[in-house]
Amino acid sequence: MSGLFQIKDSLANKISYYHLMLLMASLPFDMFYSHLILISLSIHTLIHLNKNTLKPVFTLRTLVLQSVFFVTILSTIYTINYPEAFHEWGKQITIFFFPLLFCLNPLDVKKYRPQLLLTFALVCTATIVYLYFDAIITIRYYKLPFKTLFSGAFTNHNFSEPIDMHATFFSMQVMLALVYMLYVLIKEQSRYTRLFYLACSGILTAGLIQLSSKSIFVVLLIVINIALPWFLLKGAARLKFLIAAASFSVLLVIGILNSGTLRERFVTELRQDMAKQSIGEIEDGRLARWNVAIGLIAKAPVIGYGAGSEIGLLQESFFNKKLYNSYLFRLNAHSQYLSFLLKSGIIGLAIYLATLVVGFNISLKKKDLLFFAFMLLIAIVSLSENLLDVDKGIFFYAFFFTFFVFSNEDAGSNIVRSHPDSYRESEVKSNKMEEDLKLETLAF
Repeated sequence: MSGLFQIKDSLANKISYYHLMLLMASLPFDMFYSHLILISLSIHTLIHLNKNTLKPVFTLRTLVLQSVFFVTILSTIYTINYPEAFHEWGKQITIFFFPLLFCLNPLDVKKYRPQLLLTFALVCTATIVYLYFDAIITIRYYKLPFKTLFSGAFTNHNFSEPIDMHATFFSMQVMLALVYMLYVLIKEQSRYTRLFYLACSGILTAGLIQLSSKSIFVVLLIVINIALPWFLLKGAARLKFLIAAASFSVLLVIGILNSGTLRERFVTELRQDMAKQSIGEIEDGRLARWNVAIGLIAKAPVIGYGAGSEIGLLQESFFNKKLYNSYLFRLNAHSQYLSFLLKSGIIGLAIYLATLVVGFNISLKKKDLLFFAFMLLIAIVSLSENLLDVDKGIFFYAFFFTFFVFSNEDAGSNIVRSHPDSYRESEVKSNKMEEDLKLETLAF
């Protein structure tokens, strides 16, 4: 574990590294901590700002990463609800800010990416363990049978309630952590370290089942059965893994179908979500809300109604369509794609889709399994959730999208174009430090 906390770099870069480590460790918890650490990192970056280490800001890379925020700004010009539009600015400011911060901070995130991702994965694992302990303590306190742990009282949102996180948004973090644990499990040579990673992977998988997010379950099956063997394995090893993964997937599906709670969550609730609207139903399915949203979109398909307009528009339509549950709880469209169409029309949706395509393209070109899994999470969760209307979703999108893009760039390539002399002077030192880090990581 010393490789996580002891790095060879300048003092300023060490402080930046520890800030990023704390930032990633804070993601499963209250956003107050994440924002506080982000502010501290920003102040540190400005204090140690060095023009010789700046990365170019006005690039296509930065524009792609910030594009969602610019869509919100531009759609504010014609919005029907200015207060809500400016409120969206405040929530989405991190999408604009993270790329700038990574440009200004000289830390080589590619160099320290394994340590940072391992920290994140370990914290997610520890959080799942904590949630299980909390559930068991509650069960013992109320003298309930142990099987209650697998009932609706301790699954989905009820499982993640102690950390006050939406089950799907926490599942996104857990899924990314699981992919990294599986990645290092396959790459690791040490027997005991492999057993540790295997145990962590088991805990994270159990957490995903307990959280019972339908969209994350789809991502899990795609990653295990397709992405992971395609990115990491070849030949006989790939075939063996495919057989094992297919067997695991079949057993998982059988387990879900044979569990009353999980069958209710994955099968019955999915049917209700996709069912047509029925008079007298207490719960409003997603399909009913989507149909309302599509009806509104058809009246302003090109540019939409402007930033901040979604809830207000849907409220009136929900009431008129007798979707009273959605009306009372002021629900959104529950689809990021429909949300873009409502607020910024086909133009806004096209920009968002182009952003996703760029991310997928980089991940495939670089054969980056973690980046691909992240993009898959964003693309699939966007089908059923307004990912970019919630602080946790926005922060997850803004940070990891920026992190993966910058960690896939060649170290110092942007600095060379702007400051070739200063880069050549430090190149030998950087190579020496990288060799030392490799030796230290092997020792870990």
